[in-house]
This record gives sequence, C-alpha cells and structure tokens, in this order.
Amino acid sequence: MRIPLFSTSFAVSGALAASLLLGACGARTAGSEAGGGGESKGPCEGVAAVGGGPVAGGSPVAGSSPTAGGERDGVRIVGMVERGTAEGLPGGGVSASDPCVVAYEVTNQEAESLTYTVRFALLDDRGRAMSDIEETVASVGAGKTVRRTLEPGGYPADGMLDAGRVRILGVDRVPSDEAPAPAGSCPASGLRLTADQGDAAMGLRVVGLHLENCGSRAYALEGYPVVQLLDAEHQPVDGVEILRGTDGIPMAGGDGALPRPVTLRPGESAVSGLAWRNTTELGEAVNVPYVRVRAEDGSAPVMVAPHLDLGTTGELGVRPWQKDETAPDGSTGEGGSGRPGAQDPYGRPSSS
Repeated sequence: MRIPLFSTSFAVSGALAASLLLGACGARTAGSEAGGGGESKGPCEGVAAVGGGPVAGGSPVAGSSPTAGGERDGVRIVGMVERGTAEGLPGGGVSASDPCVVAYEVTNQEAESLTYTVRFALLDDRGRAMSDIEETVASVGAGKTVRRTLEPGGYPADGMLDAGRVRILGVDRVPSDEAPAPAGSCPASGLRLTADQGDAAMGLRVVGLHLENCGSRAYALEGYPVVQLLDAEHQPVDGVEILRGTDGIPMAGGDGALPRPVTLRPGESAVSGLAWRNTTELGEAVNVPYVRVRAEDGSAPVMVAPHLDLGTTGELGVRPWQKDETAPDGSTGEGGSGRPGAQDPYGRPSSS
C-alpha cells in the first residue's frame, strides 16, 4: 500500500485542526509552494525501484541487488508511473482501479530501426517467479528511446505488481523491415512467416516455421526454406552445415518424402522446421540466437530468434515445406495452446 506523505509538526485546537486538514486535501507537501524548494509527490513516487533503490519504482524484493534484472540490452525498467501518464503511452490501457503501472524504456543505439521483443519475469514479494510475459516494441528508430508500460494482461489477479517485482529475462532485436508480421496483419508480399516456440526432448531440438498466405491470390512453392544463421550482432555464423532434410539428425526422424509442390490458397498455411541435437563434446559449443529465413530463393527475408543451442554437432536439419492440414481454415496454430511443442514442424499435434 502506498500512503501519500503528510505530516503535521505542531499542535492546534480541534477547530483549527479540522480547518487545516480540510485545507490539506490537495496533493502538495510542505515546501511545494513557489519559492519553497519542494515538489509535489504523486502516489507512485518515493518508493523503491528495481533492486531496491530509492527512486520511483516499486517494493524492493528480498535478496535483490541494486541492478538485478532492471536493465539489459538497451531495455531499462523505469519504475512506476501514474495511470494518467500511462494512458498517453502505448501499452498503457490499464484499468481505472490501477493508480500506478510499471514503465520501461527501450533505447536503440544502432544505425537502423529495430523491433524489440522483451521477456519479463514477474516476482512475488520473496523474489520467486510467478509468471513470464513477453512484449514487442516495434520500429524503434536509430538512436531513439521509447517508453512503454506493461500490458494489463501481465499483472497478477490481485493487481499487486510494481517495478521492484519485474525482471528482464531476455531481449531480442531484429531489423524492423525483417521483423515477423504480428498476428492479424499481412505484409505487402501476402505471406506471413513466423517461428513457433519449439520443442525439446532428450537433446533433440525442433522449431517449426510457419508460412501463411494472408494475401488475396494463390501462392505456389516447392522445396526448402532458405536459412542463414546469425550471431547476436546479426553477423553470419560459420562452421555449421545446413542439411536438406533431417535424416542426418539422430532421433529427428526422416522427412518421409521428397519435397513436393505446395499451393496455398488465401488463408492456407505451410509448415517446415529446423531440427538439431544439443550435443556437447570436444570443442566450443555454438549458439545461434537469430536465423534469417526466406520462404524460397528471392523471397523477402524474415529474421526470427529461435536461439539454436547447436552444441558441438555442427549440423542443422531443415525440413521441406508441406501444407499444414491441422485446421480447416489453414491457420498455423502457432498461438495454439501457448505451450512450446503444441505442434511438430509439420503442424501435427505433438506427442509431448
């Protein structure tokens, strides 16, 4: 509970006290008048920020350090802001019962516009994780800083969330002109390409690639998506062999057939997939945060962030495109149940 600061340091009679209390209903504190050298304190000020620092933020978490989880890869948790201020910010659609909301900033220090995906952890008052949420901040211009607030869906049922209970788990950033199109939108090409959350079991990793025809005419393709592996700075990763098919990936299973022509009518989808083994032996393990994907040669590139932990195997299998038959409307089901592995890379329900 946040209590507005108010104190009275002198004794007065009952009648005078009543009049003073009535006059003190405003938000100003001692010294806030012109020349008094003070400032008005809103309901979200004067509480601890992330890590317990004494700035606008939230309740400190047990065992937190001054900078733990509050700033990462250009993203910084600012603290708490008043609802009236938040209503003017993207993502500020909070309910009327929330006097304060958590604000964060994204700073792009690169020379091109970037789209950020930020994963937050929400903690209880003992520092234990309650849930994770993910937010996308699109098209942050070169050298620009933008401010956002956590969407109301990320708040616990009791609404008791403040900046001291938020940690930044990870930040992905891709060029804005290569960012996957959000659900409900359609690129100029008429094709929406996305990657799902993937599945993992006994060292085998699989990430599905989904291609939706969101345009107005049929689209034909055949073969394999074109993939390029990229490091954290979006530079090519060498030393990994990209296999056509997954026969060479232990336990991944064969593709069952050679690539076949696929025709997608408007609203239909195709599915492919990446498969690899997370085996680490002698040598340096390879981690690939980003993959640039083209539906086929000459298609517009889309950069996804599957975070491939390739170990020391040096191989990545790519499955051919196949029509997604999982839903009568052709939807990819990538949102699905929201859990990783809800579908395999061919769109079939997973056995996990």
